[in-house]
Amino acid sequence: MHALYLSGENVMGISLKPEHLKRYKDIALLFIKYGYSDLVKESGLDSVLPEEERNAHEVDPRAEELPQDLEKMGPIFIKLGQLISTRVDMIPEPFLKALARLQDNVEPFPSDTVEEIIQEELGVRISKAFSEFDRNPIASASLGQVYRARLRDGRPVVVKVQRPGIRKQIAGDLEALDEIAAFLDNHTEAGRRYGFRQMLEEFERNLVRELDYRQEAKNLNVLRENLRDFSRIIIPQPVEDYTTSRVLTMDYIGGRKITSIGPLARMEINGASLAEQLFRAYLKQILVDGFFHADPHPGNVFLTDEGSIALIDLGMIGYVSPRMQDRLLRLLMAIADGRSDEAVELALEMGKVRDDFSEDAFRRHTAAIIVEHQNTSLKEIRIGRLVMEVSRISANDGVALPSEFTMLGKTLLNLDEVARALDPDFDPNESIRRNATDILRQRMLKSATSGSALTTLLEMKEFFEHLPERLNRILDAVSNNELSLRVEAIDEKTLVDGFQKVANRITVGLVVAALILGAAMLMRVETSFRLFGYPGLAILCFLFATCIGIWLVLSVMMHDRKMKT
Repeated sequence: MHALYLSGENVMGISLKPEHLKRYKDIALLFIKYGYSDLVKESGLDSVLPEEERNAHEVDPRAEELPQDLEKMGPIFIKLGQLISTRVDMIPEPFLKALARLQDNVEPFPSDTVEEIIQEELGVRISKAFSEFDRNPIASASLGQVYRARLRDGRPVVVKVQRPGIRKQIAGDLEALDEIAAFLDNHTEAGRRYGFRQMLEEFERNLVRELDYRQEAKNLNVLRENLRDFSRIIIPQPVEDYTTSRVLTMDYIGGRKITSIGPLARMEINGASLAEQLFRAYLKQILVDGFFHADPHPGNVFLTDEGSIALIDLGMIGYVSPRMQDRLLRLLMAIADGRSDEAVELALEMGKVRDDFSEDAFRRHTAAIIVEHQNTSLKEIRIGRLVMEVSRISANDGVALPSEFTMLGKTLLNLDEVARALDPDFDPNESIRRNATDILRQRMLKSATSGSALTTLLEMKEFFEHLPERLNRILDAVSNNELSLRVEAIDEKTLVDGFQKVANRITVGLVVAALILGAAMLMRVETSFRLFGYPGLAILCFLFATCIGIWLVLSVMMHDRKMKT
């Protein structure tokens, strides 16, 4: 371990840097409050706490307090809470529900700072770039603020401006978290089980992408192209000339949150059709494109004034490989149809088995939750919650499912809420079954792209170029009687030797039987040569047969013992 020199004291623990001292204290208090005081002691974080707080016992906090505590700790902990909300293996269900409602709303920063950032990034003053610019933000999040504006050509837009100094603050917090995570992984059982360092590295990669607004602009363009066939799904178009790493300008879309519409408004917009198209669009994103909007909570899904669905805030994106897409589709179909055995096999194929894996418990628990799901009424079905339950059961029984699966579960969980706000009778299971055939067709069409077709043509070209030469060699071998066919099978020599040994044993057994039978017949022949009062020749035959029989038995026993070892 490294030594910490603090106020003249040498405290054993992780290498706590003085500039990160406040963060270490905040993290230690958070761990203690929510029942992880053992991690505080094992990591040495208790050394940064005052004496009266060092020995404090964890309280019994309400789950609703966790989001508030994370919001007070700053932007990176808000984002970290959103990530942890997918880890059903780490967090109890009440806290998962609370984290799912974590609001990314913080106090706005001054408008003067906004003007400075825009001028620095775009190279012009706000008055030159926009004909109108409302200095009152319509949203204020942990990483940035959003303003309404209008371009010089009259186009209504929204401008997202990154918070000043946020990158430096996040870099310092990540450094502190990385040091703690590395120590926990190396010195605690919880760290070895969950892999905090790996989880933090994945979180850091996603956060770096989210801090670059140019990446979000690319995400908007990709998603608009992928969903171009969905007439009632709207994706705002970014304005490339007004977009930098810290400023994002895109189309303004008027509307309201999905959860704010009432029954009468739902009748006017045909909520059932909208819910079906939205769910089908997400199935295409996940299972065909492998690129999906990973945060469709009600705040990021709008009902536009024209009655369409708008997806905004594409900072959080999920990626799924083609191989994982096949497995996810099969697993979703198995869950939707209640085939628990197939769901278990697919989960084992997708995940990694830990040392504490219990196959019987895993099969039993998975079957129970899927059967329970099948017995629920239509209005109670929650495919997203079911996927999250399968993730939780897998983690508890020793199967670590890939992060794509847990992210899929969270996405479907949010999607369930949005779809039912549009149509309370919407059945996601039936939607999966309805769209499965079309999804498979689209996947096959995607695999037959120009790139894959070109690869196939190149392979065919190489095959036909070498075909005459290979045929000539085969025909020459046939004409010269040199063609031979080699079959890789069992070892014939070993097989023949085995049969020979069996035949030898049978022959010896027959000889022994014949000697015993001959000795019995010679017993009736009276001769002058006698042994032990019996005819001598008969006794000799019997003794010879006995010796051979004992040798045969010992030989068989010794050979069988070698075969076992």
